[in-house]
Amino acid sequence: MFLTMRLLSNRHPSFIARTVFVRNNDVDDACRLINRILGKEGILQQYRLTRYYEKPFQTRRRVNHEKCKAIYNEDMERKIQFVLRKNRHEPFPGCH
Repeated sequence: MFLTMRLLSNRHPSFIARTVFVRNNDVDDACRLINRILGKEGILQQYRLTRYYEKPFQTRRRVNHEKCKAIYNEDMERKIQFVLRKNRHEPFPGCH
């Protein structure tokens, strides 16, 4: 017994279909694996966004929130990488 699902992704164009084999009649484990794959590919998120109609003001709010979150995450990642550098002369620049 095996479960097959079709995944079309721009990140993995070579994958047209994926097959998840059910081992020892453990369907729950196979379903967990399918859900993990769908989550990584972003298909579940796309499904949740298109399940209901989203009003234009909700779309604007969501997009603006995603942009702000991306800018914040990028800034924090840059700051963390700066602090974690190993080739700094002073371990804490600006503090004497």
